[in-house]
Amino acid sequence: MDVKVFRTFLELAKVRHFGRAAENLYITQAAVSARIKQLESHFDTQLFIRDRNNIKLTSAGERLVSYAEVMVTTLQQAKLELSLESGKKLQLIMGGTPNVWDAYLQNCLSVTTEAFEGYGFIAEVMGREALVRSLQERTLDMAFAFDQIKADELNCKKVADVALTLVSTEPRSVEEVFADKYVYVDWGTKFVAEHAERHSKIPAPYLRTSTARIALDFILEKGGSAYLPNSLVEAFIVSGQLHRVEGVEDWYRPIYLSYRKASSSVDAIKQVEELVKNIIPSSSFSLSQVAEV
Repeated sequence: MDVKVFRTFLELAKVRHFGRAAENLYITQAAVSARIKQLESHFDTQLFIRDRNNIKLTSAGERLVSYAEVMVTTLQQAKLELSLESGKKLQLIMGGTPNVWDAYLQNCLSVTTEAFEGYGFIAEVMGREALVRSLQERTLDMAFAFDQIKADELNCKKVADVALTLVSTEPRSVEEVFADKYVYVDWGTKFVAEHAERHSKIPAPYLRTSTARIALDFILEKGGSAYLPNSLVEAFIVSGQLHRVEGVEDWYRPIYLSYRKASSSVDAIKQVEELVKNIIPSSSFSLSQVAEV
C-alpha cells in the first residue's frame, strides 16, 4: 500500500473535511476520496461516517490512526536508511511555501546540492500549516517560510531577506500603478498590515494570489503590476519587459528556517543554515532563459 494513502487518511482524520485535506496535500478532492476508498476496500471496513459536511471516524478508523502514524514514520525512516546504504551520506528533506521557492529557495537548492556532494535531497512545496505538521511528524527536516514557526521543540532562525520590487509592464508612477490590474501577492501575515499602511488609499486589487509565479505570468500576459522578488524580475527588467515603479523603495521580507532541535540530522542542517545565509537570491535558471528570449 502506497504511503501516500496513509498520509491522506491521517490528514482527513485531522481536518475532518475533504476539501481542506485536498488543499493541504496539494491534490484534488477526488484523489482524497479515491485514496480513502482504496484504504477502506483494503481493510474491508468503513473508516469514516459521512453526513453532509460532518465527517467522523468510525471505531475502526480511530484504531487505524495509530497504525497509520507508525506506518508513515517507519517507511520514512526506511527510505532514509536505504539511501545511506546506497552510498549517500545523508538524505535531507527541505520544504518551503510556494513564494519562498519562487523568491529564494530554488537558487538555494542548486547551491546546496553542489556544496553537499554525496548527500541526497528531497524538495517539497507546502503550505505553512503543512510545514508545521510535517516538522512535528518528522517527515520534514527543514522548513523555510516568510513567517516564524514557533514551537518549543523547534529552532526558528532568520536566514535571509528577500527584496520585493514594485514592477509594472508599462512605465508608470506610483499614483497610476494601482489603478490598472494591480496584482496583490501574499508575502506573509505581517505583509498584510504593512501593505495597508504603505498603500492606504488604493482600489481593491485586480487579482489576489499566494504565488509569485502566477502574478508574474499574469502581468506579462495581460499587463499590470505587482510586488515581486527582485531575483524573479531582474532579468525581465533588463530585457525591458518589466519596469520598476519610480519613487517606490524595495520592500524587504525576512525568510526563516525552522527545524527540530532533536533532529538526528541537526549537524547537517546547521551546515545548510550557514550556507544559505550567504546565498544571494538570483533568478531561477528557467526564468532567466525565458527573459533572454
